[in-house]
Amino acid sequence: MNPRSDCPLIVQSDRSLLLEVGGPRYAACRDAIAPFCELLKSPEHVHTYRLTPLSVWNAAAAGMGLGPMREALLAFSRFEVPAVVLRDLEDLHARYGRLRLVPGPGGDLVLEAEDPLLLDQVASSPLTRDLVGERGPGGLAVAVARRGEIKRQLIKLGWPVEDLAGYVDGGPLAVGLRAALPSGAPFGLRDYQHAAVEAFHRDGGPQGGSGVVVLPCGAGKTIVGLGAMARIGRKTLILTTNHTAVRQWRRELLAKTELTEAQVGEYTGAAKEVRPVTITTYQILTWRRRKTDPFVHFELFRQNDWGLVIYDEVHMLPAPVFRATADIQATRRLGLTATLVREDGHEDDVFTLIGPKRYDVPWKVLERRGWIAEARCLEVRVPLAADRRKAYVLSDQRTQFRLAAENPDKLAVLEVLVARHADDPTLVIGQYLDQLDAAARRIGAPLITGKTPKEERLRLYGRFREGEIRTLIVSKVGNFAVDLPEARVIVQLSGTFGSRQEEAQRLGRVLRPKADGRGARFYTLVSGDTVEQEFAQHRQLFLTEQGYAYRIVDASALALEEEACPARERRA
Repeated sequence: MNPRSDCPLIVQSDRSLLLEVGGPRYAACRDAIAPFCELLKSPEHVHTYRLTPLSVWNAAAAGMGLGPMREALLAFSRFEVPAVVLRDLEDLHARYGRLRLVPGPGGDLVLEAEDPLLLDQVASSPLTRDLVGERGPGGLAVAVARRGEIKRQLIKLGWPVEDLAGYVDGGPLAVGLRAALPSGAPFGLRDYQHAAVEAFHRDGGPQGGSGVVVLPCGAGKTIVGLGAMARIGRKTLILTTNHTAVRQWRRELLAKTELTEAQVGEYTGAAKEVRPVTITTYQILTWRRRKTDPFVHFELFRQNDWGLVIYDEVHMLPAPVFRATADIQATRRLGLTATLVREDGHEDDVFTLIGPKRYDVPWKVLERRGWIAEARCLEVRVPLAADRRKAYVLSDQRTQFRLAAENPDKLAVLEVLVARHADDPTLVIGQYLDQLDAAARRIGAPLITGKTPKEERLRLYGRFREGEIRTLIVSKVGNFAVDLPEARVIVQLSGTFGSRQEEAQRLGRVLRPKADGRGARFYTLVSGDTVEQEFAQHRQLFLTEQGYAYRIVDASALALEEEACPARERRA
């Protein structure tokens, strides 16, 4: 078969996909394969994807059929798609739902399958044989208490379970959504937020009630949570990342639903209020005096007849909370996140214990519709001074990364950028406290770290929202659940190695649409020709996945107008 030169995709027999960047069909191909393929790397000219079991199963669970997957490969492939890839795709897609957990007699569950040999495999595997009981006419008996663990083990065997066993009702709670905000402005779910709620709920049937909604920061994931609460109408436990996020959830609940203050409780270090809607943090749940002690606050999962548990920023879920979640599989579970990427590789635990991806929207789609701000991303390469480079070349890789990340010459570049955006609300964010202290002194801006008292944090955030502070410096506490919709510019001084999830969160800080319609700017400062540059390329996989382009400029070019800078552009 002759190659089709206008097709940008090369599909290889090892399930890797090479996508040529820049051609007229590139964007259409990217959008077609992204829902069921994982992006591995994105250098300038050719991006590499891989067809993985989890990427296919998440797409299948979200309702994507085998046909559109096959058609995407066939329509865009330059060469004939290897038959082995098409067979693998068909096999992977067919595996989702081959095993089903359903209610059984006597209160137990039944693991059923149309293929009796598949049940034989489950009954004999060392991973699962102790988790199942006797074989009956419907399938294998599974104790209710083992509902989560059987799913965790079966996905390791390559068999994702479709959980149709249903849920306990939980305590009733009417959660009405307001038609108008306290300010008088009208309020209602946007079309994609409503679609996300319905994809999660599925009319209350057994296929709904658990799963993950993926939306960019600034697109209203919290509103999806409120919509799910209203749709289900049950007592709700909300888990989030920090005390600031607890306050933000409480504020949104009281402003946008008809719940009263007496119905919304905070379960934090300062208060232990267990109410019909209770908001807590992952840190509180995983607190214990010693590593050998039990997690005393796990009792919260069983204290109030919950009908729904919402996991905010679900990609940050700590391992101990996974274990507790395995024990509450009969409770509806909603995960909210901007990215399914986990740096610990436990995406399969999210899939099995919270639920598969039920809904997502590409960031660029929401940008085109005006629901999030247009973002332009710029990487600024800052050289290491000679004395620092000598120390760098004589160090191990971890020390090299820190020397590069804390490059003092980044502060001069920061000063230029802050001056350029003197009239724009600007966030400066970084990983290392010494670097942030130096930055605060250099540009005369306030600094928020994990040591900043909660009330002082809230005061500074408030002054930033009101425009009293134009530039605010934050440590990694600013990665998650900080609601600063006015922010237009972010300057990233340093980050956590190659963390794609961190890149997602930080970009999301500036994506709320602006009243004047202007776009956002995301700068990341990287020491050139160092390991930090290599890690930055991995971090920027996230930008590529979402359809963003980022420019790379040398620090010396920043004195020129940005549009005139000589730059190498990576297209996304």
